[in-house]
Amino acid sequence: MANNNSQSTSEIKPRPARLASESVAGRPPIVAVLGHVDHGKTTLLDRIRKTSVASREVGGITQSIGAWSVKTPKNETVTFIDTPGHEAFKAMRERGAKVADIVILVVAADDGVMPQTKESLKYINESQTPFLVAITKVDLPTAQIERAKNQLMSEGILLEGYGGDVPIIEVSAKTGQGVEDLLEMIILMAEVNEVSGDPEGSLEAYVIESRHDRRKGVVASLVIKNGSIKSGDELYTDKVRGKARGLFDEFEKSVSKVLPGMPVEIIGFSGIPAVGSRVEKSGQAVVEEKPRSIIPKVEGFPIVLKVDSSGSLEAILGQLPPDVGILYCAVGDISESDVLNASTAGAAIIGFNVRAGKEIERLSEGEHVKIYTYRIIYELLQDLDKMAKGEIEHSKDKILGKAEIIAHFPHDKLRIAGCKLVEGRIAKSDRLRLIRGEKVLGNIRLISLKKQKEEVDKVVGGEEFGMLFEPQFDFQVKDVIESFQERQSA
Repeated sequence: MANNNSQSTSEIKPRPARLASESVAGRPPIVAVLGHVDHGKTTLLDRIRKTSVASREVGGITQSIGAWSVKTPKNETVTFIDTPGHEAFKAMRERGAKVADIVILVVAADDGVMPQTKESLKYINESQTPFLVAITKVDLPTAQIERAKNQLMSEGILLEGYGGDVPIIEVSAKTGQGVEDLLEMIILMAEVNEVSGDPEGSLEAYVIESRHDRRKGVVASLVIKNGSIKSGDELYTDKVRGKARGLFDEFEKSVSKVLPGMPVEIIGFSGIPAVGSRVEKSGQAVVEEKPRSIIPKVEGFPIVLKVDSSGSLEAILGQLPPDVGILYCAVGDISESDVLNASTAGAAIIGFNVRAGKEIERLSEGEHVKIYTYRIIYELLQDLDKMAKGEIEHSKDKILGKAEIIAHFPHDKLRIAGCKLVEGRIAKSDRLRLIRGEKVLGNIRLISLKKQKEEVDKVVGGEEFGMLFEPQFDFQVKDVIESFQERQSA
């Protein structure tokens, strides 16, 4: 066990109390719940809120930041941020810690300290946020509470009762053990740290989630640390602006005004604000709205990425396999332009929690564009890795022909591939992909097909020909061009 008097950089020290103006009233503390995946964060909040959010989570992992205000048994209000625990949400967890007044570090009694526990500690230390430890799942027969405490102290946490002053509460979301003690400790820490807010002061609010809703338009979820927001207020972030056309609480009830310490869902931004953005009511922010991040040159397996929210977008982009190239990414449902752009670039469309209507599906079939949609991020990432390696869909496709590149010749800014057909046929109407060894480099689009300097529609077995295609993927001699026809999955 580490010496608690050690001055190592990893040691978590007590936080200094925050100073507040005497004229400013206390407000509900904003509490982030951090910890390793499956350590019971959402289940604990579910117990506190007496709702069923945890049971509705897809795949058992929280997919977006949610915020809720709850009443304690003593009728005090606490606002919780349920911060996702999967590795893909590192940036969202970090912002959650910085937005929060207090952090609950959740550690399961059966697992103890895990990699994301250590990451959460890093964020807590860097943000200097007051925190307490909740040892969860203490009702399990496999619980090893003392081991978990010893592991925490080895990470430099000075626990109460062990020579330090970091509060530690043993809880069970299943039985309710320790939940009231946890809430009482949060209120006590808020008082000690003088958590406060002035409804008449300058607005300090933060975006914890944003998305495009088919009916409502742009929707942003915020927590307010100071000031207030009422219907009709002009709001700004560093990138977008808007007018609060609608304010809704966590139960989707319309409200006219939101005070410090409370969460709110706002309709009216002109674009999708980034998760973690500060929202203000004054100042002339230079608005630079860019609904899409366009990357004109794509290396690797090309995709168009469409997602439900900016938080999901950031999470996916931060974990993309190295051989995946993004043509562009955007928030919103899959559209006609997405299909046409993907067709031009020979890209697949990857969707997360978004829809492709029947007309879009028909268009994609006509344009030979494959659409994959997902509801769980880690499944999306796993499949993308397999797609980039040519392990998905390759075996399901009917191979029409194969040609080996035997030479290359310059042509303007591109190169012509000199090829020899070794199997089947290649036609202008075929879908094509470039293969190196066992790896699919990506789909390609045929620009020109020539045999003995004459443009042709098709080449057949044994013939030599020239081909101009995009993207070129820095093709090499001995690479293979394969024509194929997709077989529909059952």
